[in-house]
Amino acid sequence: MNVIIENYGSILLILACVVGFFMAWGIGANDVSNAMGTSVGSKAITIKQAILIAAVFEFAGAFLAGGEVTSTIRSGIVDPTVFNDKPDLLVFGMIASLLAAGTWLAIATFYGWPVSTTHSIVGAIAGFAAVGVGMDAVQWSKFGTIVISWITSPLLSAFIAFWIFRSVQYLILDKEGPFGLAKKYVPYYMLAVGFIMAFVTLTKGLKHLGLPLTTMQSFWYSLGVGVVVMSIGMVLLRRIKLDPAADREFHFTNVERVFAILMVFSACAMAFAHGSNDVANAIGPLAAIHSVLSSGGLVASKAALPTWILLLGGVGIVIGLATYGYRVIETIGHQITHLTPTRGFSAEFATASAVVVASGIGMPISTTHTLVGAVVGVGLARGIGALNLGVVRTIFTSWIITVPAGAALSILFFFILKYLFV
Repeated sequence: MNVIIENYGSILLILACVVGFFMAWGIGANDVSNAMGTSVGSKAITIKQAILIAAVFEFAGAFLAGGEVTSTIRSGIVDPTVFNDKPDLLVFGMIASLLAAGTWLAIATFYGWPVSTTHSIVGAIAGFAAVGVGMDAVQWSKFGTIVISWITSPLLSAFIAFWIFRSVQYLILDKEGPFGLAKKYVPYYMLAVGFIMAFVTLTKGLKHLGLPLTTMQSFWYSLGVGVVVMSIGMVLLRRIKLDPAADREFHFTNVERVFAILMVFSACAMAFAHGSNDVANAIGPLAAIHSVLSSGGLVASKAALPTWILLLGGVGIVIGLATYGYRVIETIGHQITHLTPTRGFSAEFATASAVVVASGIGMPISTTHTLVGAVVGVGLARGIGALNLGVVRTIFTSWIITVPAGAALSILFFFILKYLFV
């Protein structure tokens, strides 16, 4: 057994749990707030309802589809075999990476910047591996896909969001009697939302369960989910009655009440999809540390994800959203462009659609960048003047800084840990 792991295994595991919780808190404050930002910012749901939805559906997504097995070396950035003779360096590096990514998420959240959790942890892992082990330990070609995603993710979702909102304008907002038209067309949008969200989950989120579903099977199951969502939505829509007094201050208040129901469905689906796709992977480094320490120093490319780690991550995420998420929600919901339920729905629907399209054609994509791009696309549909270009420019700059910031912090924490334990 490795001497350092034998002497300090328990202390390192406790330290890993603390920084893993800190990282999960950062995910909740930044990443989950980003996913909930359109729903809360458009006032379709309150922050308390968002926390409840996140608590239920993020947990459900992480437990049901988040993965019994997770990649321990995030996204194949480094080769695990290089740590076979020095597992203690892998433990130090993963602890440093969690602390670095969590610290960067805390800084970004303080300024209200929605940044990619995946890019934060990838930059952190690459940083400690390049400096602590060697430049050859990092697969630098992976960074090409990250740079591409800075451009492709927001452009694709902005294009889709632009046309979805234009369809809402053409079918409902620009016509006489928009309330009646909203009740007529929103069920079809509900069908589409249910279908797309189910398709994202079945083709991307449930892959960890090993369900042998073909694309056509996923299509028909998703269509069934869409029909169920549409049926439930139609029952709820019958309860909404026209209130002429509500339209005196804002002409489309009654229409927005109809779309607010639609956004409750999309918020639940977004939380489930986020939990299944991102949560388990983000806490993968903690699973890697646990695997190495519990096996006495064996390094595996994949490791079982214990239930208590998922619980730790889930609790941290909910607390992060509840205590610090309001800053990113403010950016997504108010500062890029003013959101209402019709615009928020267009952004969320475009995000899910872009993920489906990108997954289908193998395009690298970031969920965070996709949602921000969709919000920008909705703003563009109302004219360039509806956008706060200064905020958009700042967000884009924060995306570019994320990878080197994660790397720099990780290198610093890695050498501090080596100094303390070696």
